[in-house]
Amino acid sequence: MVSDPVELYEVDSDVPVLDGAVLLYHFDGFIDAGSAGRAVADHLLEELDGPVVARFDVDRLIDYRSRRPTMTFSGDHWTDYEAPELAVRLLHDENATPFLVFTGPEPDHEWERFAAAVRHLVERWQVRLSVGFQGIPMGVPHTRPLGLTAHATRAQLIEDYQPLFNEVRIPGSAAAMLELRLGEAGHDAMGFAAHVPHYLAQARYPAAGLTLLDAITRATGLSLPSDTLREAARRTDEEVDRQVRESDEVAEVVSALERQYDAFTAASAKGNLLADNTPMPTADELASQFERFLAEQGGNDSTEQ
Repeated sequence: MVSDPVELYEVDSDVPVLDGAVLLYHFDGFIDAGSAGRAVADHLLEELDGPVVARFDVDRLIDYRSRRPTMTFSGDHWTDYEAPELAVRLLHDENATPFLVFTGPEPDHEWERFAAAVRHLVERWQVRLSVGFQGIPMGVPHTRPLGLTAHATRAQLIEDYQPLFNEVRIPGSAAAMLELRLGEAGHDAMGFAAHVPHYLAQARYPAAGLTLLDAITRATGLSLPSDTLREAARRTDEEVDRQVRESDEVAEVVSALERQYDAFTAASAKGNLLADNTPMPTADELASQFERFLAEQGGNDSTEQ
């Protein structure tokens, strides 16, 4: 049994009435290919700065030895400690509509109590919808529209999205458990995973963040700024295209992924996913070739913008 979940956080008692607000959340530490989820969270906090309204007890939730916080040593003494923060901030969209953004390191401990604590906040603030977001690596080319996997506590929340997977068993996450427990308690919750090209999974890929931001906007009705993220996505895509043009080997990798993608898309439209039996390299094989090429570029970090 989960006991005293309220002990996990401190809340600002001056928070205004938030009846019907949306809670967006992303936790660092689990899969986030292309830093897609992190890009969205960073973008919103930079563009729409707002106060912390709840702060969680990281001393209880975080394993410092597995993710050691950074400290600064100067000459003969310690001068700074970058304390991890797991906090909820109150922001307002471009129409002055209030919403909440919950970010920080994924809890290492007490997942059940953590989920119960967030549920208490959802009920306290009468949150109408909670939305998580991340990037996942896929065998897709950057030259095609990025796909999206949607999941939710009610099918009606994602009826516009085509399921890509049947049943799979994967390592769990605090975000996934949170969605599960919120649904079991009768609260609407959903999540989006942008499909990031395998070969860009370790870089910061803003186009994936933009895909997530667009999906969040449609699902929530919030009016969220996107210009800065859109420009970062454009610059990064231009740099990736340049690197592809400079290598025949990499161009063939991308071309192979394009053929695979187009064959799958055509087969899906026909209702037959086995329409093309042409042998293709695996996504891992293609990704490893591209990653080797990127590593050989030596110091060019343009894809990290």
